[in-house]
Amino acid sequence: MRISRRAQSVAPFYAMEFGKHAAALEAEGHHVVKLSLGEPDFGAPPAVTRAMREVVGSRPMSYAAALGLPELRRAIAGFYGDRHGVDLDPARVVVTAGASAALVLAAAALVDAGDEVLIGDPSYPCNRQIMESFGAEVTLVPAGAASRFQLDAASVRSYWTRNTRGIMVATPSNPTGTSVPPTELAALCDLARERDAWRLVDEIYLDLADHDEQGRPPRSALAHDPDAFVVNSFSKYFGMTGWRLGWCVVPEVLVPVLERLAQNYFLCASTPAQYAALACFTPESLAVCEERRAEFGRRRALVLEGLAAIGLPVPVPPDGAFYVYFDVSGTGLTSWEFCERALSEAHVALTPGRDFGVHTAETHVRLSYAASAKELREGIVRLGKFVANLR
Repeated sequence: MRISRRAQSVAPFYAMEFGKHAAALEAEGHHVVKLSLGEPDFGAPPAVTRAMREVVGSRPMSYAAALGLPELRRAIAGFYGDRHGVDLDPARVVVTAGASAALVLAAAALVDAGDEVLIGDPSYPCNRQIMESFGAEVTLVPAGAASRFQLDAASVRSYWTRNTRGIMVATPSNPTGTSVPPTELAALCDLARERDAWRLVDEIYLDLADHDEQGRPPRSALAHDPDAFVVNSFSKYFGMTGWRLGWCVVPEVLVPVLERLAQNYFLCASTPAQYAALACFTPESLAVCEERRAEFGRRRALVLEGLAAIGLPVPVPPDGAFYVYFDVSGTGLTSWEFCERALSEAHVALTPGRDFGVHTAETHVRLSYAASAKELREGIVRLGKFVANLR
């Protein structure tokens, strides 16, 4: 059977590969501390699971509209107003089968073969894989500690070519957990808009970012750039990873475009999941999610203190999401070697930098502190012994 060049060119998602190895060790009876995947251990808020039980069997689960249930689109728009101070027309909200489906729709709507897209390095691997699948020429722009491992206007300006058609920014970022400062994000959006290029901003972890000194949540890119293409998800802040439900906010001109694409690619997002997700925006659920955000902050402090004691430096402490990106170059191992040996010898699953680009591929490792505090403490103890043995 002939396999397409597109399929052959897609690289493995190494975090998932290490997850498979961890599962094999567990099947042999080992306790593996799994710090490789970005999956919150809390699950959906209780009100959401109750709503799902009430929905199933209470009504026909027919197809929803391709753009999503109207009441859910209104609830998402209201959330932007209440949380981020953005006055958003619900008609611009498109509900999708997870944020991944939103990214597929974005690529289908915005990319022609040969279009150059600028993405920071390191960055979430699926973003570039999806863009390349639709024919984009992805340029990975090196982003080091000086720019918080994020794109900045200066680097984008220096990498811009006559073929550049758009930029992708994730703030906070996977794998680093770092955010783009608001003034820098505004400068990035302004630069691209002035050059008639699209701006795709991944805000999946936005509501897991730290609040400012006045207790205010971080701003959405939409507050400065209403015509940005913004992607978000119920998976992270709301803990609904397996529910496969996300959304995007798009310029008005793109709404009918995405509707046609969604009709053909996905029909619609899960109908029962959409009905249940309405319970995400109740005061009860939001209070639960805010306490969980605070718990992630406590876990982050635990991990940062532990890694410092081990002697594994974190060049830029995260301010959101639930990831720490630490430097293993001082151990004498590449990041891949470090992760392989940490899994086989210490039974701690991590993700090597190779997943996230080339600039820090051999020197940095991602740790997810989405696991429980108990598991994180155990993982730090095991890593400490592992690193001590290396030395």
